[in-house]
Amino acid sequence: MKTARRLALIVIAALTAASPALSQQPQGIQRAGQFIDVWNHRGGNVLQMVQTRQELESSGRTVRIRGYCRSACTILTTMPNACLGPHARIGFHAPRIPNTQIIPPYVDQIMGNYYRGGIRDRWFGGWNRSMEMQVISARDYVRMDPQARICDSIRP
Repeated sequence: MKTARRLALIVIAALTAASPALSQQPQGIQRAGQFIDVWNHRGGNVLQMVQTRQELESSGRTVRIRGYCRSACTILTTMPNACLGPHARIGFHAPRIPNTQIIPPYVDQIMGNYYRGGIRDRWFGGWNRSMEMQVISARDYVRMDPQARICDSIRP
């Protein structure tokens, strides 16, 4: 057990070192006015996205997820102040060490802890091990997670 934890910490450290900090690369997140828009965000490092989620959740502003949100970006969908654009697409795949097919231990568990309902069921039912992107629409997302909502501030 100690060896597995040690390996997990090494892998997480490698993942953190392999991805630039989100504060240095605000790609896909636009903070202006009363909303924060997450546009076509490709995800990235899971631990950095957890930190970004905490910052966005505590912002006091509505976070609108728009366009194509994939990979680590998907953990933003369950924030209490988040909504999905009516035309958003959400893409899930197994977390992996950059430029490899290696799924690091525990990272899928970290991600899965942010999902609810049918999304969580699908995640642990195989999306967390799939190298292929599993893409669903915002409307399908809300059907699978009724606590999620479509943004009423965005016209369809």
